[in-house]
Amino acid sequence: SIIILCYLESVPGSSAQDIQPNRLERAKQLTSKLIDRLSNDRVGLVLFAGRAYMQMPLTTDHSAAKMYVNTASVNAVPTQGTVIGEALALCNTAFEEKQEKFKVVVLITDGEDHDESAVDVAKKMAEEGVLLHTIGVGTSSGIQLTDPETNQVKRDNMGLPVVTKLNEKELID
Repeated sequence: SIIILCYLESVPGSSAQDIQPNRLERAKQLTSKLIDRLSNDRVGLVLFAGRAYMQMPLTTDHSAAKMYVNTASVNAVPTQGTVIGEALALCNTAFEEKQEKFKVVVLITDGEDHDESAVDVAKKMAEEGVLLHTIGVGTSSGIQLTDPETNQVKRDNMGLPVVTKLNEKELID
């Protein structure tokens, strides 16, 4: 059983174009290719940003899985933020407790996490036999975010431009 976690931030982070066509579309492409390579595995899909949602429970219907992936958008998760720990915990509840092997989670994200529980949840899952793979989407140099309504550069509380970038260290740890 494989659960794919796809990060869909509801602010411009997932549509950042530091990779082409943008982070969201690249994540969807990677997810579709992964599903194509699975044979009889059950697949599930969790979407997350500021909240995590089980978009599709574990199923062998790969066509349905790809349909859910293709229709995924930033509007699917209306809450801003990044809750990798919550998303991982939701994945873990989808696995059958008596299932002792073949529990895999593929996390697709830029690694910018505002949820300190992620590492603890990942360690707990590993102790329970869940294998976690991470796929980083974005570049280490990143890109400035713009407000979709004003088309102006987003600024933090100190007036500095907000930059979103791939946090490889978070994904490796």
